[in-house]
Amino acid sequence: MLTGYEYLPATGAPEQELVLLHGWGSTRDIWRPLLRSLRPWANVTLLDIPGCAPGAGGVSGSGAPADSEDAYEDTLDCRHEGTFEEMLDALLARAPARAVYLGFSLGGQLALALAGRAPQRVAAVVTVCSNPRFVAGDGWPGIDREVLGGFRAALDDNPSSLLQRFGALQLVGEREPLGLRKLVRTLPRPALDPSLAAGLDWLAGLDLRAAVASLDVPQLHLQARADALVPPAVADALESLLPAGGQVVHLPCGCHLAPLACPDDIAREAGVFLAAAGLRGAGAHAQTQARIQVSKTAVAESFSRAAGRYDSVAGLQRDVGTHLLDSLDRVSTQPDVVLDLGCGTGFFAPELGRRFPAARYIGLDLAGGMVDYARRRCAGSGEWLVADAESLPLAPSSVDLVFSSLAIQWCYRPGHLFAELARVLRPGGVCVFTSLGPDTLRELRAAWAAVDAHQHVNAFLPVGDLASAADAVPGLRLDLDTRVFNMHYRRVRDLLDELKTLGAHNMNRDRPRGLTSRRALQGMLAAYEGWRRDGQLPATYEVIFGALEKT
Repeated sequence: MLTGYEYLPATGAPEQELVLLHGWGSTRDIWRPLLRSLRPWANVTLLDIPGCAPGAGGVSGSGAPADSEDAYEDTLDCRHEGTFEEMLDALLARAPARAVYLGFSLGGQLALALAGRAPQRVAAVVTVCSNPRFVAGDGWPGIDREVLGGFRAALDDNPSSLLQRFGALQLVGEREPLGLRKLVRTLPRPALDPSLAAGLDWLAGLDLRAAVASLDVPQLHLQARADALVPPAVADALESLLPAGGQVVHLPCGCHLAPLACPDDIAREAGVFLAAAGLRGAGAHAQTQARIQVSKTAVAESFSRAAGRYDSVAGLQRDVGTHLLDSLDRVSTQPDVVLDLGCGTGFFAPELGRRFPAARYIGLDLAGGMVDYARRRCAGSGEWLVADAESLPLAPSSVDLVFSSLAIQWCYRPGHLFAELARVLRPGGVCVFTSLGPDTLRELRAAWAAVDAHQHVNAFLPVGDLASAADAVPGLRLDLDTRVFNMHYRRVRDLLDELKTLGAHNMNRDRPRGLTSRRALQGMLAAYEGWRRDGQLPATYEVIFGALEKT
């Protein structure tokens, strides 16, 4: 399975899907400096490429160029072997349906190969310090084949020394390499892996010049001024191959390690190029129903104030959570790490601990007051975090099981939510959750509608929005079910008092400002009486049950 994979939704209005492919001997972390410039307008997919990333996967036999049948062990499923083309297909399986591919060094070659293999999936190709034919020969500029052969031999004899030498070559040509060298040292250092041999063999054998000349998608090739691995002459050679509309641009940095040396320049050039090619626009991926969003700050403050009295009126919450706990009977594995997402007062922490006694428990909630209450309640057990579910302060692939009961209804950007779950869950990890649907408190909503046109009841996202958001995140499988829970009250005021005590009163931005008039309140109470049956007033809760698995 793909162990290094992240899908990061845009922080602003998404205008394009970007897939970033790193080079040999590096990982997806090479792209981190670009994210601050790319994510305001793009959804970004990061992944570690088998054969290129240390620790990303093993190889059986030698790595192979695209026309070879030599087998390697595919990182996406390390239990079987496959061809180079099958590896490309496995990468496509983790990517959006159509995207722009941005590739660094060998990653640029792979972007060209993917565009040739699945042109309908590739909207454009942008390469950074890449050469369609890495090895020099037949008048084409590149690295000497004997130098690359020396790399291959050194990988067998002393791989750690080889990576250090390769790292030094990537810095050649930079005017002030000291700061860049310090930045390189801050990157994670994955364990060495024999799969790196595959990437070197690809560099020795891949020749994508025909793809450069024939691809019917926009191409931008960004080159450094004094790159020791991709000679400056490659720029002129590329220009002689490119079809109309293709571009070669020189970056201001000198060395091969451009994603670290000049990340903002790469992001700017890519953004300008895609805009000129008509590949930036916010229409296709607009976020859902902005009109019903609530302020996360208001939610956190409201539930923090309610922490001390919350459990005294949380009958529905306990009932729904108990049903969700029952769904854990179908979880076959024993998790090492359990995340209680939206832990509230910590009510379900003891039962999760009883079911998974060996697991590390993390309770996380948006409301600091809830987390403080839960920490005191469960003193001496678990870890506690205050954070937003749409921006989890957890490492990638660090959680086995997520339990979340009646919390994610406050997440109005489900794409961000599911992308974060996909990021933190390990392959095979599971999230079980409940959320509230739009039919929740329909009686109260109808009673207020009989009085005025204001929004008096919190609005929640429907099942379809959750399903669509999960479908847009590669590598997730989501099953959804909807159940109706009914509560009954003697008076409407009892319901209103309960919602206030829970901290779940109306927090929509379109709520009426100021105090509700006595006349309007009396009108609503009278309208609600039309729902009374057998002396009781019903309150309907549409509860969405979800089971999500990271494949």
